[in-house]
Amino acid sequence: MPVFYLDHPTEFPPTHLAEEDGLLAVGGDLSTERLIAAYTKGIFPWFNEDDPYLWWSPAPRFILLPEELHISRSMRRKINKDLFKVTFNHCFDDVITNCQQIPRSDQPGTWITDEMKSAYIQLHKLGYAHSVEVWNSDRLVGGIYGIAIGQVFFGESMFSFESNASKYGIIHFIKKMPDFGLNILDCQMKTKHMINLGGKEISREGFESYLTDSAFKVTLS
Repeated sequence: MPVFYLDHPTEFPPTHLAEEDGLLAVGGDLSTERLIAAYTKGIFPWFNEDDPYLWWSPAPRFILLPEELHISRSMRRKINKDLFKVTFNHCFDDVITNCQQIPRSDQPGTWITDEMKSAYIQLHKLGYAHSVEVWNSDRLVGGIYGIAIGQVFFGESMFSFESNASKYGIIHFIKKMPDFGLNILDCQMKTKHMINLGGKEISREGFESYLTDSAFKVTLS
């Protein structure tokens, strides 16, 4: 199937026309209007710094449902010790900056370009992008950020400066998701960690049934 070139501010091709690897379209920009239009349809941008803008709609989709969260015995012990404090939307800019800058052994650089960071900071100001912060005393030691559309939280990236900090944060957040009206975590990447937490694959159609025709804002506090 062809990969579509975007030449309209908010329109995307039907997701079932995506390539086998999930690539749907190329081009466009990272404007607020385009990003909201993309996530509303279950589409997200992902590209390296020297690439054109690439837009994805994978099938199957790797997700986690809060009611199916699995916490290992060893992690439960850590959680019961209250090692960290978790907050929401206290310092989005710091979280996305740390996600951008932290070294990762499995990739030489970062896909969070300065332009992408600016675009998501604007989405946060408008109430669509959210952060989870993990603290050891008054020091930020871990965090996650993502986009909330409909019942879905699209997890974008996370970082950790201390062992288990990001795991602690994502578990705390998943347990709180129903309180925020969120019923599904889009993991985007299938990882051993998310499999161990209870992640699973579902069809693209099943995933999109959790999305609404228009975005609504979720308050995390």
